[in-house]
Amino acid sequence: MENVLNFIKDERRAFIELIDGLTVDQLNEVPAGFNNNIIWNFGHIVVTTQALSYLRTGVRTDASFIKYFSAYAKGTKPTYAVDAEEIAELKGLALQTIDQLAADYQAGVFAEIQPFATDTFKATLSTIEDVLITTAGHDTIHYGYAMAQKRIINNK
Repeated sequence: MENVLNFIKDERRAFIELIDGLTVDQLNEVPAGFNNNIIWNFGHIVVTTQALSYLRTGVRTDASFIKYFSAYAKGTKPTYAVDAEEIAELKGLALQTIDQLAADYQAGVFAEIQPFATDTFKATLSTIEDVLITTAGHDTIHYGYAMAQKRIINNK
């Protein structure tokens, strides 16, 4: 699983690099044909990994530990302009939360989880390893959306 966790961190570093190349206004812009923006896609991967790994598995039952959960959870869309402070915090959380997940994995926190089915992939995740592999795919989808949104924004 170390390779999968490292891949997730590499994906997130690439996403951070994409974000660092844009202004706050560009990150908040909702391009034509989309119902969200680049920073929403980034915030969404940060909170979704925590939700899948801890809440959906039954390891934790309260989402209050997930910062920005209500802004970026599944089914949400941008409702406010994200400022530079929140962007910086999300970038930190993107990597810190994976480090915490890795530490919890090593400590056996996820030894027993409640299996659950995903809406996106229609797959049942029975182990934390399944969850982490799905996270890598989910992050890639949203990074792809952000890359497409960046092209639209830069070509205006």
